[in-house]
Amino acid sequence: MLTRKQLELLDFIRTRMDRDGVPPSFDEMKEALDLRSKSGIHRLITALEERGFIRRLAHRARAIEIVKLPEAMEKPGFTPRVITGDRPSAPPPSAAIPVQVAHAVELPVMGRIAAGVPIEAISEVSHHVAVPGGMLAGNAQHYALEVKGDSMIEAGINDGDIVVIREQTTAENGDIVVALVEDSEATLKRFRRKGNMIALEAANPLYETRVFPDHMVKVQGRLVGLIRSY
Repeated sequence: MLTRKQLELLDFIRTRMDRDGVPPSFDEMKEALDLRSKSGIHRLITALEERGFIRRLAHRARAIEIVKLPEAMEKPGFTPRVITGDRPSAPPPSAAIPVQVAHAVELPVMGRIAAGVPIEAISEVSHHVAVPGGMLAGNAQHYALEVKGDSMIEAGINDGDIVVIREQTTAENGDIVVALVEDSEATLKRFRRKGNMIALEAANPLYETRVFPDHMVKVQGRLVGLIRSY
């Protein structure tokens, strides 16, 4: 039997991975479960691991595999998802993670995107990268960007990662988006609308949230996937 909080955390992790393709941070878990500190999240994760619902993977920082779900949460066709941690770590042995060949799609890499202080807007293709077709949403256009900086590290996005972006001009609160600021600077941040103001939130306490009038910010796309090389 799981407690209500354990069930809530397991469902929140699964839901966010299905929606965003990247894990929620510990701060987001704490906020979603209305806990006072991240130590409570650590205790819940440990309890889920002890009961066999998740498994923390060795050699990868804060990586979690969902092993099973309670009957009430199970969905047809459910397969375990891996939550990648918030910082680079040593690569696992090559035999530890089986590789599955799947349909791949070539996406243009449009250069670098700042996960820190915004850099000049990117508009030229630097090269192409193959991504799993299942990472792409419907018939929408997608592109990829290389991350520069560490301001989104608590969202599991590290310097040097490749992020897969779905082209769109709107966003929901909490989405991680490519935002164009004043038509000149592009940045990767979490989107929050507050009236006629837009807040671009970092996922690193070392960086401040930047707030702009809504006419100064244009959404260029939403994060749907991430590719990391070890």
